[in-house]
Amino acid sequence: MTGTADLPDWPPLTLADADLILRHYPQFGGATELISESPRPFSSAGIVSTPAGPVFIKRHHRSVRSKAGLLEEHRFLQHLAATSWIDSPALVQRPYSNSNGETVVLEGEWTCEVHPVAPGLDLYEDALSWTPFQSTGHARAAGRALARLHHAAAGFSAPPRQAEQLVTSFTIFAGNGIEPAAQLEAYLATRPLLQSYAEARNWRRDLQEMHLPFYRELQPWASHLSPLWTHNDFHASNLMWTAASSYAEVANIVDFGLSDRTNAVHDLATTIERNIVEWLRLGEPDIVRFDHLDALLSGYLELHPLEYPEARALVAMLPLVHCEFALSETDYFLSILHSEEKAKLAYEGYFLRHTAWFLEPQGRQLLAYLNNWIEKNWADTQGRAK
Repeated sequence: MTGTADLPDWPPLTLADADLILRHYPQFGGATELISESPRPFSSAGIVSTPAGPVFIKRHHRSVRSKAGLLEEHRFLQHLAATSWIDSPALVQRPYSNSNGETVVLEGEWTCEVHPVAPGLDLYEDALSWTPFQSTGHARAAGRALARLHHAAAGFSAPPRQAEQLVTSFTIFAGNGIEPAAQLEAYLATRPLLQSYAEARNWRRDLQEMHLPFYRELQPWASHLSPLWTHNDFHASNLMWTAASSYAEVANIVDFGLSDRTNAVHDLATTIERNIVEWLRLGEPDIVRFDHLDALLSGYLELHPLEYPEARALVAMLPLVHCEFALSETDYFLSILHSEEKAKLAYEGYFLRHTAWFLEPQGRQLLAYLNNWIEKNWADTQGRAK
C-alpha cells in the first residue's frame, strides 16, 4: 500500500520446515532443496525440490487460516479442476492429498498445504498489487480467463466461507432488504478490535457521506446478481502465462486465498480495481488504463456476456468492491499483527480513500467512461431493463 514491497509478516519457509511438512506427504520423499521463496506477506511459501519433483508449499499461521477454513478453499479448487472451462483445459490444479487423503495438514502453530507447481511463466513475479498489465493483449487474455473461471464455478453451490482473516466477502452492500449500516454493524460485531477502531473513527458518518451514495446506485440492480464462488484477487501476478509475449494467454490461475461466495460482477469489478487503476500513483494524473479496461471487458464479454442489469451493477459496485477486504485487512493488522500503523493504511488509505477517489475528477471520469460503454453496448435494452 506504500508503493514498495513490504517484508513478509511471517518467518520464511526453510528447508527444514518444508521437510517437516512433507513428512505428512510420504509420496514425495522429503525436501531436498528450497528452490524459491514467495515474497507474499500474509503467509510463508515457496517451491521445494523433492525426489518426486518440485512442489509448492504454503504455510499459514493458525490465527489466520484454520484447517476448516482452508478446506473450504480446497473444495472450490477441486471443483474447478474437475469442471469444463468452455474452450480450454482447467486453469487450476488440485492441491495434493497425503496418505490419509487430507489436503490440509497441521504442523505446530501452522496450517499447511502442498500444491503442484503451476504451469506457465510467471511474467509478473515482481509486480506489486494495483499495478497494470504489461499489454492490452494480457488484459484481453485475463478477461477471457476470468470468464472461463466463472463458467467453471457455476456448479459449485457451497455456502459462504466462515469468518476468517483475509477473505473477501460481499455482505455489507449486498442489499437483501438490509441496509448497509446494519450489515456493517453485524460485520464489526464479530471483530471486536476492528469494531473499536472503526467506532473511534465515526464509521457511520463516513458510510453515510461516502459509501451510501454509491450504494443507492447499486441497490436497483443488486437483485439481478446471482451468487457465485469467485477468485476475488484476479491480479496479473496471480496468473501464469503461456509465453513471454505481449499476446500470451493465461496458462494457470493461482492463489485462491481470498475466494468466497460473491457474484461474477463483484469478481469482474475487483479485477478492474486490482489491474486498471494504478492506486500506487494516487494523486498523479492519468492513473486509469482505459486501453487495458477496454481489452479486459472485451475479452470477458467474448465468453461471458452480461445482461444490462449486470452491467449497471458493475459500474455502481466499482467504488465499493474493495470495502470488505479493506476492513478484513484492517482487522488482520489490528488483531494478528497488532500494528496501528498498517491498520491506518488499510482503513484510511484503502477502505476510505479508494471510495473517495471516485468522487474526484479521475474517478468520475472512469465511472462516466463505463456508463458510456453501457450506452454503446446495451442501447437497445435500456428501456426494457429500467
